[in-house]
Amino acid sequence: MTFYFCHIPFDVIVTLFVFCGTSASYNIIKYLPFVLKNKEYKTSLKLIIALTSLFLGICCVLFFQLKTATQIVTLLFCVLSIMYVVPFSKALPNLRNFAGIKIYIVSVCWAGVTILLPMLNADMEIGIDVVYKFLQRFILTLILILIFEIYDLKYDSSYLKTVPQILGVSKTKNLIYGLLIPFYILEFFKEGYYPNQWFINLLLCICIALFTFFVSHKQSKYYTVFWVESIPILWLLLVLIF
Repeated sequence: MTFYFCHIPFDVIVTLFVFCGTSASYNIIKYLPFVLKNKEYKTSLKLIIALTSLFLGICCVLFFQLKTATQIVTLLFCVLSIMYVVPFSKALPNLRNFAGIKIYIVSVCWAGVTILLPMLNADMEIGIDVVYKFLQRFILTLILILIFEIYDLKYDSSYLKTVPQILGVSKTKNLIYGLLIPFYILEFFKEGYYPNQWFINLLLCICIALFTFFVSHKQSKYYTVFWVESIPILWLLLVLIF
């Protein structure tokens, strides 16, 4: 979608690098604490460990094929990802456990990696239009995470101070509805003409609003990990269809 909206050629190297890097970092963040605490997990997670090692190896090879500016920004996001999961010290937790900050870190990383890396590797100038695209992607990620946090309310520890824990479910849903407004309006500030994009984004906003309206901690886990996770794919499909 970034290649399409920015009118740049599809870059296989960047795409494969982002895919492998995302897969590896997600697995490390999710499973490394279990492996370190209990060696028995190493047996049951052999396939995941093998795939993660493969992804990391591919990333290392592809990293040296990226442009210098892309490499620098990649390293910044890599450091941020490490700080997200690794504690600063015994007294200070990792960024993931800093109350209320998690959703913003994830949103910045997602928007940055999917917008900045392809553009930098295509030697595109980073101007105000990129800022609009970044903000739109940031808001979308924030919205999706908030939907997840509503579902995860019964699982999250109180010290995390998630948005639903602070505001309550009803106000969090209202916040999501409110965030859909700048997400939609930003489309009209972006440079270039994208046929039917106003209609595509309207359909997307309606879909997200419906997911938000029906989400609760009583839903099946597939409501979020499958259907809500598929919203960016739905956005792509709408662009391809229209």
